Amino acid sequence: MDSNQGENLGQKIQKLRKEKGLSQDELARKADIPYTTLTKIEIGVIKKPSVFAVAKIAEALDVSLDQLISNQ
Repeated sequence: MDSNQGENLGQKIQKLRKEKGLSQDELARKADIPYTTLTKIEIGVIKKPSVFAVAKIAEALDVSLDQLISNQ
């Protein structure tokens, strides 16, 4: 993932989270990842999150990993 894609991923997670009506805290708990990790991914501080964290987020958002990381 390049840094641009990292920002896109964070924005995509934030958009999907808001569409599902979840707060950052609710999504972090549902995905079983630290709240601070989620917030850093969303704002682009963590540009290359682990595949495990992204997979947990995708599952919590009820989307496939491919849907989450695709550029579409």
